[in-house]
Amino acid sequence: MKTARLNRLFGTSGNCFDVAIDHGMFNEPRFLSGIENMHDAIKIVAEAAPDAIQLPPGTAPILQSIPGRERPALVLRTDVANIYGASLPHVLFSKMIDDAVEQGLMLDAACVVVNLLQLPDQPELHRDCCININKLKRACDITGMPLMIEPLVMQDNLKAGGGYTVDGDLTKILGLVRQAVELGADIIKADPCNNVQDYHQVIEIAQKVPVLVRGGGKVSDHEILVRTDELMQQGAKGIVYGRNVIHHAKPARMTKALMAIVHDGVSVADAEAIIG
Repeated sequence: MKTARLNRLFGTSGNCFDVAIDHGMFNEPRFLSGIENMHDAIKIVAEAAPDAIQLPPGTAPILQSIPGRERPALVLRTDVANIYGASLPHVLFSKMIDDAVEQGLMLDAACVVVNLLQLPDQPELHRDCCININKLKRACDITGMPLMIEPLVMQDNLKAGGGYTVDGDLTKILGLVRQAVELGADIIKADPCNNVQDYHQVIEIAQKVPVLVRGGGKVSDHEILVRTDELMQQGAKGIVYGRNVIHHAKPARMTKALMAIVHDGVSVADAEAIIG
């Protein structure tokens, strides 16, 4: 059962590009730029034919209502957290939606995704995530639903000058990725590290669990294309990008350019030509 769903994500090339449009789940107004109208945002990205689109349960039906057999697979976001603001609340949480795997089955998801958060001096938040994952793992195994775990190492908000800033420290990433593997991930959605040439260490520590790499924030077209090319050469099985697609002036063309790198191994110059 898991194999059938995983094949919907990775296809014949064995790689995957998942476009994350789940930002509305986290109650952070600045995340909503480009996705104010989810019907339009999902339609534009879906027509560019990425392998998957990552959505919360509230807007996942928009994707699944698209007629035909060629629409992108659904990756269902199963948790909500309050850690993404410029300043952190006094009490942090990461809570899972009710009956997450059952909702995934009803929505015909190809997999479910959940965070494994690591913030400075926030052990209770990390504990919440471990509890969430343990609950999901058993239900996923029983039903044949693949489990994507997102180990996310974040900087201190005050030192970083705002919320949702990837740490990039390789040592921290390695430890959290390995914990995600040991908790039972079928897919890892991992942070980028400061030096892309070191990323093979993340691939190795994942013990052959496929690693998809997060975007980590909006950057220039050239930078994201170069990074994607380098990550694929390091052994990543794909990418999960959100803002670098949905905040782009040409989201469909950016999607096609990234798909060409992930699946066909085209050069950065050729990918830039696709964007135009």
